[in-house]
Amino acid sequence: MKKSGSSMQSEPVEAPPWISAQLGCLVSQHSHAILLSGPSGLGQYSLALSLATSFLCEDLGEEGACGRCSSCHSVAVKSHADLFVLMPEITLNHFSWPLSEKVQSDLDEKKRKPSKEIRVDAMHDAIEFSQRTSSRGKSKIVLIYPAERMNQITSNALLKTLEEPPGAVRFILVTEAEHLLLPTIKSRCITHKLIWPSKLDALDWLSKKGLPENEASALLQASGGRPNNALSLFDNGINADIWSRVPHALINGDSTIFKDWTPSELVDVLQKVCHDVLVLSYGGEPIFFSASVLPTQINVNAVTRWSRKLFQARKTVEHPFSQGLMFDALTSQAQIALATHKY
Repeated sequence: MKKSGSSMQSEPVEAPPWISAQLGCLVSQHSHAILLSGPSGLGQYSLALSLATSFLCEDLGEEGACGRCSSCHSVAVKSHADLFVLMPEITLNHFSWPLSEKVQSDLDEKKRKPSKEIRVDAMHDAIEFSQRTSSRGKSKIVLIYPAERMNQITSNALLKTLEEPPGAVRFILVTEAEHLLLPTIKSRCITHKLIWPSKLDALDWLSKKGLPENEASALLQASGGRPNNALSLFDNGINADIWSRVPHALINGDSTIFKDWTPSELVDVLQKVCHDVLVLSYGGEPIFFSASVLPTQINVNAVTRWSRKLFQARKTVEHPFSQGLMFDALTSQAQIALATHKY
């Protein structure tokens, strides 16, 4: 599915209610390093940016940043001099954060592709930023997202600064895979586990984002209760009807339904189908699909073997030799695994 980057905002975007509810305790933290941890789709980025905005706000209230002062405006238009956003270049592009002149020049001249990891030279820039004097006389913020995209060299470059933070600088690290972070990084942060929204709150938020009620409910299920992921599916043209046809397409070996999907998105949906058919075969309730669209008679051993293959595919999904061949192979594996058998 083709993703479009977020457009620059001149006004702050209202945070979802489950994000706003977590801000209070976080704003009162005095630690120089906070780690926001939780699975994807719960609003980690929104919470991290709201927290950074609150730390920099000139008129902080009980509910967080005022959204009106010059500091809040500077964050909203992505130009605050005391905020350094450290992300893979592909993620910076997605959220419309500006790249450094050198990086932008390299990409414009096609010397390389945008990085999918946080580069060590970008980390060095962040550390140099942390050592400067604040331009507004308040604290400086370094926001790192997703933190698991730091390799060991980049993590080690950050570690010394976390051990001996220079002056009034705060680090906000955001991760969807805490187990991938170095233990020494985690030990120097206060960790906050993200709160899951209630289904009612999630559906209400999705409705305000423009999703019809039936679409919101189906896509929230497709996303395992993660509202941001549900919104991403909708924004990328996936509706309840398309989602319900995925298992049948796999049984028929039809890969055309996935033609606009990325390899990572394909593996993700295959793992969801695999999970739900196994759960259903043991009498459980599927999580991501309605039971009515899933095959009921499967060869459990075959689907279990398929599950292992998908686990291996996940490890190399971002570096496929040929995306077309990879899609054909994954679809063929699914068709073989879901072929109807009796026990």
